[in-house]
Amino acid sequence: MEIIEGTKGKRPHGSRPSEEKAARVRELHPCFGARKNRGRIHLPVCPGCNLACKFCDRSRNDVENRPGVTRAVIEPEEAADYIGRALTFCPELSVVGIAGPGDTLASDRALETFRLIGARYPQLLKCMSTNGLLLDERADEVIAVGVDTLTVTVNAVDPAIEAQIIDGLVYHGRHYKGEAAGELLIRHQLAGIRKIAAAGIVVKVNTVLINEINRFHIPAIAKAVAEAGATMYNIIPLIPQHELKYCAAPSCVDLALARQEAGKYIDVFRHCQHCRADAVGVPGRSEFGREVYQGGLRVRETFSHG
Repeated sequence: MEIIEGTKGKRPHGSRPSEEKAARVRELHPCFGARKNRGRIHLPVCPGCNLACKFCDRSRNDVENRPGVTRAVIEPEEAADYIGRALTFCPELSVVGIAGPGDTLASDRALETFRLIGARYPQLLKCMSTNGLLLDERADEVIAVGVDTLTVTVNAVDPAIEAQIIDGLVYHGRHYKGEAAGELLIRHQLAGIRKIAAAGIVVKVNTVLINEINRFHIPAIAKAVAEAGATMYNIIPLIPQHELKYCAAPSCVDLALARQEAGKYIDVFRHCQHCRADAVGVPGRSEFGREVYQGGLRVRETFSHG
């Protein structure tokens, strides 16, 4: 099995964010280790995705608390108004994030949203999450729009393992499946992380822990993404659903052991809340998504991959 690794050896000078910037992120961002009462708003502006993960079940509803779920998809032009509304409910807001419900780089909507809100809310960190398929080629746009923190979901650095996690992907209009899809995805993810980290943006990597597939692959992932320039690693236990509903949810022991293994290579974040794509508030303490995004849908309306 071919394992695709990041840059070997020492990172080149300038491939990590400055200590001043890293310290600001740690102070303000609840998903990067902020110790104080810090809140975030997720703007659900991205409906489409270019990657079909076997565990992903994107949906429109206001009854599930998990990633990939939103009450509705909003327009980039509406984002600033929602931020203003969120600040009235949660003055502790310190981060504006875009994490779906689709991929942030599969369209121009996330980047356009950050352009529109940057001048109006300069005090808020801009945070983006992506599957990384287009990160390598769109890195300059991410840097230019002023993103402060980037999260990339990397579930494998071995194409054979990745092929068990994804059902395929669409890249520039062409469909890829199997190990070819895995190799393409991993190559672009690691190349993109290198570019983003070299620009001084703080990079966190998320990995969905699937005991039946990538449990013993965690050290290889952590090592590769750390060498590419990521500074934090977040292991998320699988929610058994969609095509991986046959898998068992990882136990607390599984998660603790995986984190211990990853911690040999990179700092590990331990307080993930499985946030919705329209979450608002202080993670684990308050939730104002319903109040901010009024008119949510009670019924499930499932997205399709495309």
